[in-house]
Amino acid sequence: MTEIYDMIIVGAGPAGATAALYAHRAGLNVCLVDKARFPRDKICGDALSGKVVSILYELDLFDQVARLPGATIREVVFGSPNHVDARVDLRRYDHRDQATGKILPMEGFVIRREVLDNFLFQEAKKVANTCYEEFAVKDLIRENEQIVGVRGVVDGREREIQARVVLGCDGFNSMVARKAGLYAHESVHWVVAIRRYYENVAELGDQIELHFVDEVLPGYFWIFPLENGTANVGIGMRHDVLKKRRVDLKVALNEVISRSPYAHRFKNARPTEDPVGWNLPVGSTRRKSYGNGVLLLGDAAGLIDPFTGEGIGNALYSARFAVDAVQEAIAADDYSGTFFKRYEDRLWDAIGDELATSTRMQKMGQWRPLLNFTIHKAAHNDKVRDLICGMMANAVPKKQLTNPLFYLKLLFS
Repeated sequence: MTEIYDMIIVGAGPAGATAALYAHRAGLNVCLVDKARFPRDKICGDALSGKVVSILYELDLFDQVARLPGATIREVVFGSPNHVDARVDLRRYDHRDQATGKILPMEGFVIRREVLDNFLFQEAKKVANTCYEEFAVKDLIRENEQIVGVRGVVDGREREIQARVVLGCDGFNSMVARKAGLYAHESVHWVVAIRRYYENVAELGDQIELHFVDEVLPGYFWIFPLENGTANVGIGMRHDVLKKRRVDLKVALNEVISRSPYAHRFKNARPTEDPVGWNLPVGSTRRKSYGNGVLLLGDAAGLIDPFTGEGIGNALYSARFAVDAVQEAIAADDYSGTFFKRYEDRLWDAIGDELATSTRMQKMGQWRPLLNFTIHKAAHNDKVRDLICGMMANAVPKKQLTNPLFYLKLLFS
């Protein structure tokens, strides 16, 4: 007889692996599949936020992740278009986590996704009832209007797996989302970015750097430190603006690192790869992420922060909320889209205000004078820097950043 799992998790990246770990704690029967074989690279900025740290603590994985090759982050540098830098010390506030309720020291990491994802996958593989690598999902199995499994190819053979619920954790180009009729591409709600690893970038430290450069407004250029003097360097901007302005991100990246004030930092730097790009579906719109027998998590649900481009934290949040919803569905024996709407509602209750604020900040990022004014104030005013840190730690409402009165106060501070 065909075994019917409680969940099939399609995609074993951070969202899928975390879902498997939470499912194990809940006593659920899980099949985890991924089209790749681990370890594998994943194009990303590689930064891990306070949200990620909180979930890692809850899963008792923090100490192990902290020992992975990478860099510990204690500061964020915001660079203005006119080249003024504001350094925000993350240690000024504790992080108040919206999902777990934990209050923890504000710290972050930069860890290559090839390393982080493999670690999380190996932990998930230990507890999943069944795990298939190199399993390419081709379609969803339906009974009437209900999704009840997946159909795919593994080891050159077609295979069907059935479950009460399918979790789509398979990224921005999600096959689960497409086959469930939940996929949409609107360029105004997507960001395009490229990443390139470098050796010997000068002046690296325990900070991540976000520089708002003219070449890609609204967007930014980043320098994130990694292990052994390497760095994740990249640039990105909103897709609709990129198309309208016909920006070539590879050209833009080369222009930025070749000019002042960054050229001296890349004088002796050596790239270790060609530039690689990816698409980021951002949470500037609320996409439907549930249906009959299906939930979308992480990038498949379009949960990336529109302003910072960070997506791993919200991906881990979505895993936590999804497993809670599946537990409740099993108890109620109800796997309908109507029942699973609670998953999306709870997730957006936790992250919706932040995403809305980040969306407004992304739009404000088009205004060069406003960026120059705000970052200049933060660079020269301890209270402003503390306020920004408090917003990042969820100790101070982020909505202030989009309130005109905030900038009026800055004017006289």
